[in-house]
Amino acid sequence: MGSDEAVAGVEFGDETIHEYDRAAAAPLSRFIESAPGMVYEAHSTDYQTPSALRALVEDHFAILKVGPALTFALREAVFALAEMEETLGIESSSHIREALEEAMLANPVHWQKHYGGSPPRQKFARACSFSDRIRYYWNAPAAQSAFGRLMENLGQRSLPLTLLSQYMPRQYEKVRSGELKNHPRELLLARVADVLNIYATACQC
Repeated sequence: MGSDEAVAGVEFGDETIHEYDRAAAAPLSRFIESAPGMVYEAHSTDYQTPSALRALVEDHFAILKVGPALTFALREAVFALAEMEETLGIESSSHIREALEEAMLANPVHWQKHYGGSPPRQKFARACSFSDRIRYYWNAPAAQSAFGRLMENLGQRSLPLTLLSQYMPRQYEKVRSGELKNHPRELLLARVADVLNIYATACQC
């Protein structure tokens, strides 16, 4: 059964998150209780806190749709690796951020209607917006080539723990504890898994 995300109180913009408003959603939550076995599908649950996701499930918004939060986490991890690459001064750097920016400018169809304001504001949104329109450009040939170079540059040895601590602190802790291999691909997957685990935990009511 579908739900209206505005009624449930969850939504997000380029730089803002509308937190779940449990009180506002209470009438809708009580209504579904008259239909045993039925639950709502909650859209736009991306970026909600773990406690908010748990509250949504408890309030019968048990199907939690997530999308950009996953690719946003991937983008964060890739950019963190790119920062490490730059800090290490590796020759033949991937320049992956530049490759993605160029791809977006060359084909603005996926972001132009979504990002307004001044050119600097648009540039910021292209890279860092919660709506994560950059996700449509990972398959651009230049981006694919840059990503392959990034993985090759950083995958030849363990990354310094000092850089992991600075740019990927959660993964740093897992590497230190032996839970995670110190390899760029594993670090990327672990960053996305962090988001998935929040949803998995919320659904274990």
